[in-house]
Formats: sequence, structure tokens, C-alpha cells
Amino acid sequence: MKKAVFLAAVLVFASCKKESQEPFGNSSETTTETSAEGESAKAKTPVDLGKEIFEGRGNCTSCHQPDQKVIGPSIQEIAKIYKDKKGDISTFLKGNADPIVDPSQFAVMQTNLAITKEMSDAELKAIEAYINSHLK
Repeated sequence: MKKAVFLAAVLVFASCKKESQEPFGNSSETTTETSAEGESAKAKTPVDLGKEIFEGRGNCTSCHQPDQKVIGPSIQEIAKIYKDKKGDISTFLKGNADPIVDPSQFAVMQTNLAITKEMSDAELKAIEAYINSHLK
């Protein structure tokens, strides 16, 4: 079991390495979008921004899928447990709260926490909004 956790951690770390080399926080890329027709930029919703971060530089989709467990729990399961336990996803992603969904998998999550700890509160709240958008 320890070998499996170690292997998973190494794989997550390897997948994060490329992402972590990209610069964080180009605000024009993370807060606005433009259309191909050259219309004025419009602000993204927190859910849209959260999805973009979750699937992009957050590298969360390498372990979490919307409705199925992969390495980590599904987004739906995370949202449900945080709602039921009145947890704060942003605080956890900032590294200031204990894991409540699947503490046994916390060692694997450590690699991505290095990425999320560097994110702004607004970016973390956007990820939280995206996760909560999967509540049923």
C-alpha cells in the first residue's frame, strides 16, 4: 500500500512539475475572455474561472473527475462532504485546514497543495465555486 501511495505521489508530482513552471496570475488571462469577433472582454463567472483553474494550472483533473473516483474522490463527493460537514474548501487548499473527504489520500494531495497555496483567495474561492456547482 505504501508503494502505491508513493507511486501515486510521484506521478502527481511529475504531472505538476510542468504546470508549476508556468507563471501564475496573468490577470488578463484569468479574469476576462475575448471573442473571436473582437467584442469587448467580459468577466468570467467564479464557476467558469474555477473550472479553468481546476482543469488548467491547478492540475486537479489528474486526480478528480466530476462524477467518478480516480486517484482522489469525485468533485461531486467533495462538494457533498464539504457541504454536509460545513467545511471550507478554500481554507483546505490554502493549507490551513485538515482534510475531511479522504484523509488517507492526503499524502497524494500534498504535491498539488504546493500549487494551491500560492493562489490568491479569489482563485481559491473560484475553485470552491466550481466544486460546489457539482452539488446535486
